[in-house]
Amino acid sequence: MMHYSNWLIDLKNRACLRNACKTSQSTDWNNRGDAAEMQNNNPRPSEKTAHLWRKGYKTIKKIGEGTFSEVLKTQSVKDGKFYACKIMKQTINSLEQAHNLREVQAMRRLSPHANIIQLHELIFDKETGTVSLICELMEMNIYEFIQGRKTPLPEHTVKLYIYQLCKSLEHIHSCGIFHRDVKPENILIKQNILKLADFGSCRSVYSKPPHTEYISTRWYRAPECLLTDGYYSLKMDIWSAGCVFFEIMSLNPLFPGTNELDQVAKIHNVLGTPDQSTLQKFKQSRAMHFNFPPKKGTGISRLLPNCPAPALSLLYQMLAYDADERITAETALRHTYFREIRMAEKKDETLHRFSETLDGVECSMKQTSRPARLCKQLRGRHTRQTPLMSHNSKRVADPLNRRNVPRGPVELPKFNMAVLGPHSTFPVTALPPLMHRGTLPAITPKKCHPQLAKPRDDSHAAFKTFYMPPLDRKHGGI
Repeated sequence: MMHYSNWLIDLKNRACLRNACKTSQSTDWNNRGDAAEMQNNNPRPSEKTAHLWRKGYKTIKKIGEGTFSEVLKTQSVKDGKFYACKIMKQTINSLEQAHNLREVQAMRRLSPHANIIQLHELIFDKETGTVSLICELMEMNIYEFIQGRKTPLPEHTVKLYIYQLCKSLEHIHSCGIFHRDVKPENILIKQNILKLADFGSCRSVYSKPPHTEYISTRWYRAPECLLTDGYYSLKMDIWSAGCVFFEIMSLNPLFPGTNELDQVAKIHNVLGTPDQSTLQKFKQSRAMHFNFPPKKGTGISRLLPNCPAPALSLLYQMLAYDADERITAETALRHTYFREIRMAEKKDETLHRFSETLDGVECSMKQTSRPARLCKQLRGRHTRQTPLMSHNSKRVADPLNRRNVPRGPVELPKFNMAVLGPHSTFPVTALPPLMHRGTLPAITPKKCHPQLAKPRDDSHAAFKTFYMPPLDRKHGGI
């Protein structure tokens, strides 16, 4: 069994070797170098960007560079809109291989989502083998937003950003993907909208470990990534989000380790040494044995004295040392810390549904057919008198009882009069008017009774009583 001190020396040697052979990953969206120098850099059409000009995009300036790519601000010649163009440094042999890139597949699977950066177009240059991703352009990233600030952000702003970050993680995890490089540089904002970007390090949640050991940026790397040989899962994104949460509130990183050994020590200084059951899980997936001396951490509350209790509760659950005890993104969205935002979203959703219902009713009213307008005439809403065209008065609807009005097409009854030709019109004044509150008079051969006004409740029965016999030409008509 290797002694604890020997393990620390071995771990430090591995960290030094790693730093010498491979630089730490920086953001593909923004470099932490001189921002003024990048703004003054205005790349012109060159061998590297000529394919963008051929596709209708002109470069404006360089806005970031990372280990595997660089990002340019471009403008579409067609519509004049601005985009962020991520040019891969890795060369690709074919367009099919470009479409099979893990980052491209992940962005297409996750879109569209309000908190995920959207891929607009993929451009492949056959001559140089360069792949360029045209994405939506945001204003800045979280690191740029908080750097240089002397006063903390408003509590509502912090809450809104962390809520959207949890929504993005819940979405990618539900789609079977975990990011593996959540950090302030990869979280883009535009006013009050937050979007997660840079899926170059993402992995499927169904892939079996061990994964790559040196993944994620060191300051935001979960303990299972530091202490195991690649045995970690999607819960590492929650740890990284917790570190970002603390950094947005305090404007300072939580665990700024200078190397792998210092990173573990800074975590233990705050959270304390994990218990033996948690360490046993790590030992099972590591060939090297280690033992940490018992140490009690200072706690997060001392670093954030003015932090509200709900925010501190959520922060501790996101930074649980044991990944099995760490909160999920879905559960985090239901935390009491986000109660006000959830209520506001529910209210907006209710108003949106009510507005859609009103729009649907108005649309259906506008699409009312002509037979429905005939029904309105039959109910007495129009003063224009319409000739009756049938001697069967039982089919006439009651103008006072709207419930009996048929909903389908209605043909008004006709008089069977031989004196009218095919092109003749019946004089409207010869018919009794169709009054709103009156009923049709009954005509008998012997005597014409005056029009009887029936009470409103008996109007339906009045129509059943009256009878209009057919005209007899022998007696000279009416």
